[in-house]
Formats: sequence, C-alpha cells, structure tokens
Amino acid sequence: MDEALLRSIAPGVLGILVRRGADFAAAEDAVQDALVEAFRVWPSGPPRDAKGWLVTVAWRRFLDASRADAARRRREERVDGEPVPGAASAVDDTLQLYFLCAHPSLTPSSAVALTLRAVGGLTTRQIARAYLVPEATMAQRISRAKRTVSGARFDRSGDVATVLRVLYLVFNEGYSGDVDLAAEAIRLTRQLAAFVDHPEVAGLLALMLLHHARRAARTAPDGGLVPLAEQDRGLWDTESIAEGVEILQKALARDRLGEFQAQAAIAALHADAPTAGETDWVQIVEWYDELARLTDSPVVRLNRAVAVGEADGPRAGLALLGSLDDSLPRYAAVSAYLHERDGDLTAAARLYAEAARKALNSAERDHLTRQAARLHAGGRR
Repeated sequence: MDEALLRSIAPGVLGILVRRGADFAAAEDAVQDALVEAFRVWPSGPPRDAKGWLVTVAWRRFLDASRADAARRRREERVDGEPVPGAASAVDDTLQLYFLCAHPSLTPSSAVALTLRAVGGLTTRQIARAYLVPEATMAQRISRAKRTVSGARFDRSGDVATVLRVLYLVFNEGYSGDVDLAAEAIRLTRQLAAFVDHPEVAGLLALMLLHHARRAARTAPDGGLVPLAEQDRGLWDTESIAEGVEILQKALARDRLGEFQAQAAIAALHADAPTAGETDWVQIVEWYDELARLTDSPVVRLNRAVAVGEADGPRAGLALLGSLDDSLPRYAAVSAYLHERDGDLTAAARLYAEAARKALNSAERDHLTRQAARLHAGGRR
C-alpha cells in the first residue's frame, strides 16, 4: 500500500468531483470513503490507474449519498450517469483546488482553514495551533466554511494572497510539525510562481527554499532538535540556498516589498553567515522592523526581541519581551534563552522547563527539557 501515492492524488480527485457538480462537503466525504476502500482493497491487487480508480469509486460514493438524501434528488436527476472507469487526467489539480477553496464567498481566514483541512491534510488541532485559537473555535470555523461553500458555485476562484497564506502554513507544519508537508508546499509554490508573476509569490518560494536548505542539520542522529546556532552548516543545501537568494534578489529589485520577501531576507542573512557568530544581527533587526510594519504580528515582535538580544545584548531583548503577551507560543523559550545569556541560570532553567511543558511537538519538548536539565546540573552552553 503506497500511502504517499494516495495522499498525493487525493486532492486532485476531490477537485474532479467538485468540477463535476458535487458540493464540497459531500465530495470530501466521498473521497474519504474511497480512500478507506483503497486501503481495504489495494493490498490484494492495486489498480494500474490509481487516480482513475479513486475518481470512479469516489464518484459512485457521492451518487449513493445523493440518492439517500431526498433534498438532493433534483441534483441527482441532472446527473447523466456514473463515470466509466478508465484513465483519469494526468494534470495535477491540487493547486487549482487551493484556489477553489479560497472562494470569494469565504473570509480569508475561513478559506485558509478550510483548505488546510480539506486539501493540506492537517488536523483541526494543527490548524487551531497555527491560528493561536482553541480547537473548538477552529472546528466551528471550518464547519461554517463547509456549509458556506456547499451551496456555492465554484465558477470564481479565490485570490493569490489567500493561496499564499495557505501554502505558507502548510509548509510551516511540514517543516516544524509532525506531518511532512514541506516538500509538497514547495512543489505547489513552484507551480504558482510559474503562472503568477508577483514578487510575493517569488518571496514565498525563496523563503521555503532557504528554510528547507537547513533541514538536514536541524536534527541530531538521535532525533534531537539542533538549534540554528549549533547546526553543522556543512550539511546545508548550498544549491537551494543559492536558488533562494537569486529568486529573492529578483523579487526585491521590483521594489514591492511584502511579508514573505522580508521573511526571506532574514533567512538569507542567516544562510549567508559562515558561522553563527558572524551573523549580521543588526541588519536582521532592520528587516524585522520592516516585517513588523507590514504585519503588526506579535510573533514577529517576539522574534525581533531575540534579534535585538543578539544585536544589542540580552537585557535589550528582555526589555522588549516585557511588552509582549506571555501567552504567545515560544515566549517562555525565548525568555529562557535571553535570561541564560544574561547570566540568570536559575530563571533560565525554570523557564526552559515551563517552555517544555508548552512545546508544540515532541522534538521541541525534548530539546527544551534537556536545556533545563543542563542548567539544573550546573552546565553552560
């Protein structure tokens, strides 16, 4: 059973059902039923045309559900019949489905949440974490979005800005979370860049490439998390870094600065430093100033506090930290790091332990726990 194959073609199957007239919620249910059937049947004899098989089974499940629902009988009468099994289109429909989910009838936040759930494969909990809201709140938002698009015509696509936001969140979950979606996000962003000539599309692609280039150095052989300052830079993918920098430079030259270009500029400065000690923190602070102006994001201001702590000393970073909400994700971890750099090891150990309890994934939790244990044992970085 090739689970990766199923995951890669399921969005395209969903898009085909939607374009054939299935309302979004029913189409999503039908595709899920088809995937369950594939897990049951394929081990004993996988089909030669996996996508065509899924399209056929999913469409049949949609028709069965329609017939069982009296309110949809009128729609059923307009259906000519079930599709003939056979080869399906080889065109990748995933990116088109991203645009369909970013429907004008939805608010941008609801469109992003719906796409992450229906196409990106993220759980409601993961999406809620990305939006910094309770899981129950996000579940209600996604349910409302499904109800909204269920009766909508999919003859108008959403805007590029919403699609970029979805791709960015999918990449972040794949890069730092428990589900590997980063490579898929890069692939789709490359496709988008080939069709849309916009500096922010290029900025997002550059950002992804620069972050992904460091992936091999982010974990130790035992699976532990390796902080950026301690990574073996010889493991970084120099080709991806060079490509990302080139794409970014061309985007910045157009003088239409956006959030993703500013983030990519920060990543490029990290990638350009031969060692952690040679990082140009002053210029990074300047880019965080631009990013804060563009987004007014508390997470950006938290990261800026770290940069200021490196450029101007830990007490300057702690002073900025004091003006931020201590419930922000990673607030305790940042505070622990700055307190340790300032020499207050007792407070740092306590804050590392607190950050470990709030960590969003197991690798981060284990790393922070080890940091707390190191300081409790009287060690230093």
